[in-house]
Amino acid sequence: MKQKSRSFRSGLAFPVGRVHRLLRKGHYADRMGSGAPVYLAAVLEYLTAEILELAGNAAHDNKKSRIIPRHIQLAVRNDDELNTLFNGVTIAQGGVLPHIEASLLPKKTKVPGQNSNESPSRKTSQSQDY
Repeated sequence: MKQKSRSFRSGLAFPVGRVHRLLRKGHYADRMGSGAPVYLAAVLEYLTAEILELAGNAAHDNKKSRIIPRHIQLAVRNDDELNTLFNGVTIAQGGVLPHIEASLLPKKTKVPGQNSNESPSRKTSQSQDY
């Protein structure tokens, strides 16, 4: 019988064996259940897929076919839950979110001659009757 990896058995793309090895080497706990690396690999795969989907949308919005760190930054910072998760994380070459303070924006001005009180049919005009 051919051996099947734990990633294959669990239906994941992320390597369960590598996650297990890293958990053991990290000395996070004295003992570890057999399901812990599978669960962690599944969580990592889900988060990666979520970020890549949002970054792909950001790249598509910018008319690009390749995801760059800027697209990942835009994807993470525009999503509330991912932004709280990556609150203290700096993404290299990510840039900043575009934002202009409201007080710096130009004030809306009315066009002269277009008074909102006047109706268009009753404009003041000189009569030809003297």
